[in-house]
Amino acid sequence: MPQFLRLALGFSFLLALCATNYPAGATDLGVLYQSQTIVTGQGEENRQLGFKTCLDKVLVRVSGDQRLLAKGEMGALRARAGSFVDSFRYRDRLEGIPIHDEQGTHDRPHDLTCLYKPEVIDKVLASLGSRPWLGERPTLAVFLTTKQGPRHFVLSAEEERGETMRESFANAASPTLMHIVFPKASRLAGSSEEALRAADITTLDRLARQIGGSQALAGSIVWSDKELGWIADWRLADHAKTYHWQVRGVSFDEAFRVAIAGAAQILSGNGQP
Repeated sequence: MPQFLRLALGFSFLLALCATNYPAGATDLGVLYQSQTIVTGQGEENRQLGFKTCLDKVLVRVSGDQRLLAKGEMGALRARAGSFVDSFRYRDRLEGIPIHDEQGTHDRPHDLTCLYKPEVIDKVLASLGSRPWLGERPTLAVFLTTKQGPRHFVLSAEEERGETMRESFANAASPTLMHIVFPKASRLAGSSEEALRAADITTLDRLARQIGGSQALAGSIVWSDKELGWIADWRLADHAKTYHWQVRGVSFDEAFRVAIAGAAQILSGNGQP
């Protein structure tokens, strides 16, 4: 058999093997099995603290299950968090800014990125009664109404008052590898805030697909002086069931993290947030 033909057949076999082992559209494993946190300097003590945080993050990132971090077994796992790391790297967050003294060398913040082998993390997840979520991560279309005293609006793609909120939502979605889109104001023309809050989730799912989303994440946030923060209510449908969850007295950054965490838990098959 000619050499080029043997190579072609071998390549075809590898493609078939990959197609067999991983679902179509699966998240890239090299990206999935890593996590990042911020540490001070590159010393051993802070590195070990970073390893613990990165372990928490990668377990949730891979499984989609937020509840794992509250399990009693996590204490022992965190104690040897570094043993699960395959490799790690640093990035100086003040890169390009001169160091003025020795103290500044130790105090400079760094991004610590930890990379893991899938088989290692999968084994840890199995010990916690969990499993990896390998399917393609969805794009959520966010339909959000906001009210703070007399100030109220729907968070559209162009709404100037919502620019910081859109950025915050994107930051919340990034660690889960999910994506988000917002409807343009023209898509919401004729729909009042009350109508949007009352809209059936199946209707919003149809609209989500029209604007490039996989499905809808619907919510409302209302500022409460009594709670000293936002009260946020969220809705999302999966397999013909609509889930509801809420958080109270938080910043809108935390409200959006709760929204994305809940969506990940549901869509990964781990149930009610």
